[in-house]
Order: sequence, then structure tokens, then C-alpha cells
Amino acid sequence: MERAYLSLGSNQEPVANLTSALAALRERFGPVQVSAAYRFPAVGFDGADFVNLAAVIETDLAPAALNDWLHALEDRHGRRRDVPRFSDRTLDIDIVLYGERVLSGGGNLQVPRDELRHAFVLRPLAEIAPDALQPLAGRRLGELWREHPDYGRRFDVVPLA
Repeated sequence: MERAYLSLGSNQEPVANLTSALAALRERFGPVQVSAAYRFPAVGFDGADFVNLAAVIETDLAPAALNDWLHALEDRHGRRRDVPRFSDRTLDIDIVLYGERVLSGGGNLQVPRDELRHAFVLRPLAEIAPDALQPLAGRRLGELWREHPDYGRRFDVVPLA
């Protein structure tokens, strides 16, 4: 079993899509550690705000198999892949960290994810896993968040059903 750190986001019916995604994660992987859900502005395009959260699971799946499983979950939630990369999304789930492994290549599977530099990924993860190691930086998520330019900024919490 390995610990996987996930970033989940949606800006189309986010409460329903994120709640459903968390239920699916619990059904497949058992207990899921979940951060609060925060509202963040869209990054890379002009669109509706996103609701983002982080989740930590224990998995028996290898990184590529987990990535495939998460893509299938996104697809079941109406995720479109025929639109620009930066666009509205029903559900987006990324493996941000997978234990302390470093992985690249193989399509979109990159661990740790570059998006960890953004508040919408780092803030929720640092909340629930401040001691998790970002292996490329050799630093803990809590430390990275405390040094982030958006540290101290208030982000609205969005209650999930």
C-alpha cells in the first residue's frame, strides 16, 4: 500500500461533483482524509471560480493504474477532453504526490505535479498533510505553504453536502 495525495477541483456543479467523487474514492479505497473545500479563481483562463480540495488515500494501485482509475472517475462525471487544457471542468483529479516518488513521462502522469506551486493545490494539501515531503524540493508541504505568496490570504470555505 502507498499513500497518494490528490487534488480535486470543479467549477461546474462543484458541490455535487466533488461530493460524488469523494464517495467514489471512499468506496474504492476506504477511509479518505479530506481537506476543507476552498473557492479559488480560475487559473489560465477567464472562467467561473473553482472549488478545490485535497484528499489522501492509501492505494494498492501503481501510479499509472491509479491515474487511469481517476481519469475514468472524471469521465463518469462528464469530464470533457476535447476542449482547451485550461477550461471549465466538471471534475479534475490529479495525483500530486505518490509517497515520495518522482515520476515523469507516460502522458500526463507527473509526480510531484507542477501545480503544487499554486495555492489551489498547496493550501488544501498543506492543511491535511503538512509533514508530507515534496521530494524534488526536499521540503515539507507545510513549510512550502508558509512561504507561498498567498499564505495568510483568506479563501472562502465551501461546505460540501
